[in-house]
Amino acid sequence: MALLQISEPGQTTAPHQHRLAVGIDLGTTNSLVATVRSGDAQTLPDEQGHHLLPSVVRYAETGIEVGEAAVEHAVIDPSNTIVSVKRLMGRAAGDLKSLAESSPYLFSTSESAVPKIHTRSGDVSAVEVSAEILKTLKARAVATLGDDLVGAVITVPAYFDDAQRQATKDAARLAGLNVLRLLNEPTAAAVAYGLDTGQEGIIAIYDLGGGTFDISILRLKQGVFEVLATGGDSALGGDDFDHTIAEWILEQSGSKKVPSASLVRLLKREARSAKEQLAHVDEVNIKVETGDFFWQGSLSRSQMRTLIEPLIKKTIMACRRSLRDADVTTEDVLEVVMVGGSTRTLAVREMVGDFFQREPLVSIDPDKVVAVGAALQADVLAGNKPDDEMLLLDVIPLSLGIETMGGLAEKIIYRNTPIPVAKAQDFTTYKDGQTAMAVHVVQGERELVDDCRSLARFDLRGFPSHVAGAVRIRVTYQVDADGLLTVSAREENSGIEASVDVKPSYGLTDSEIETMLRDSMDHASDDMHSRMLREQQVEAERVVEALDAALKKDGDELLSDEERNNIAQARVQLLEAKAGDDAESIKAAIKTLESACADYVARRMNSNIRNAMQGHSINEYAGKDQE
Repeated sequence: MALLQISEPGQTTAPHQHRLAVGIDLGTTNSLVATVRSGDAQTLPDEQGHHLLPSVVRYAETGIEVGEAAVEHAVIDPSNTIVSVKRLMGRAAGDLKSLAESSPYLFSTSESAVPKIHTRSGDVSAVEVSAEILKTLKARAVATLGDDLVGAVITVPAYFDDAQRQATKDAARLAGLNVLRLLNEPTAAAVAYGLDTGQEGIIAIYDLGGGTFDISILRLKQGVFEVLATGGDSALGGDDFDHTIAEWILEQSGSKKVPSASLVRLLKREARSAKEQLAHVDEVNIKVETGDFFWQGSLSRSQMRTLIEPLIKKTIMACRRSLRDADVTTEDVLEVVMVGGSTRTLAVREMVGDFFQREPLVSIDPDKVVAVGAALQADVLAGNKPDDEMLLLDVIPLSLGIETMGGLAEKIIYRNTPIPVAKAQDFTTYKDGQTAMAVHVVQGERELVDDCRSLARFDLRGFPSHVAGAVRIRVTYQVDADGLLTVSAREENSGIEASVDVKPSYGLTDSEIETMLRDSMDHASDDMHSRMLREQQVEAERVVEALDAALKKDGDELLSDEERNNIAQARVQLLEAKAGDDAESIKAAIKTLESACADYVARRMNSNIRNAMQGHSINEYAGKDQE
């Protein structure tokens, strides 16, 4: 008998064959690619020895330039040189209105749901621009490793929503990369530091990059990385430091003219240079000269701290919220890991250290730590370490739920639930004879659908007609390891089902996630009151509809005029209470109506029993019981 050799998904059947996989940090300002060689995770340089690839793409007359070559033209050709494209990933045209006012880009006026930037090479989307960066990183890896890749782990900010994650996967597909997994950037950093130090306990990952900020509170224990809570701002980073310093330079110059796109780029470049130098010196001289603009002066470390302190305080506020979500205090945090090039700014390290009351960890290059962690995870997923017990448990950033009667949002999967995850909940029909149900998928922390974000809608149709409440419909939410959601609904008796992959063509606005979380806390009391009110209003509607159907069928036969008047008065009182905003009054009115109908309900039951027994004797039923 021949034996069939099998292997786990992603694992090679050849035990000594090393499969080539990489980790990619697709950053706002810079991107990197790393791999594991001889057990050591390391970033891969280009031919000039540069490990960092500027996340800049230029559409030139002679073709597409990526990285350093594109950066050199950012000032003189701003409308064709795309920087910080990560901020555009997964965004809708409407989300970019505020950005378009301060951006050097010309956005296409077409009706496309996905916004496109107009360049000399045609209109391009953020996905296409990101794909060019990924192509360059892939080519670097193939040239260095000498063979094709089986796949890549690509990192994303923890606060990227479904649309932004899907856009990242689409960019990878355009670049010809097989995505083994999307990995949250803070989790990738935890992988790098956790394996290096073997530390267990609560760790805070403070990730401040060029364009995004993430704070994650993780528990590391016996090789398990569990994210207890996440927070941050998808539109806050070192770019904002540069912008603030550039505005200060413009203010110091006394210029009253509206700066051109080229001048804005030049000011930001000089601001970034000054910021980076102030990580090593106390004061730096700045000279900006172009066309009819000239300014020369100096900026001290203390002056810069004053300028950027409000931005750093925003990150500290997010840290405080995440600690509260994780139900831990600063005293519980063993270590604070600094990730992202912007954490080189001394003011950031000092303020973060003051908040957490400990010196942050900076032993791994903050620019490389995410790529290193992604490479380690890619090595495991490629099957090169079949005995590795490392387990990563990311979480979803916002609760996922469904709309129920009355416009209520019923949460199926709560925020900060580890992924991948699948959860199901049973629902039933609201009306007699109902043969279809609309499923509305929502995301957010508020109690009412109107205050949450709509993700998708689909219908479950064609199940058998029954009385209200007799149908059982199971709705299942599944979130995969990349944070992408699939929702399915199945009527249990007939087996009829429908499903949808939630891949919206637009993303959240810059501050929407943070605003949604803050609103859920600020309006917690009001939301609970609104939910209780809606629930009682829905119950009142159900009671009135059932009563009206019953009265229409046999009210004249079973009720006296006085009883009918009493019920009618109680019905009017319930409708009046339902129109108000007092849940307890509605609840009391429902009880009053039910009390007025008690004798009528009893008579209906007796009548139904008599009708069912016509033509039969009690002995028939007694005989069946004895059997």
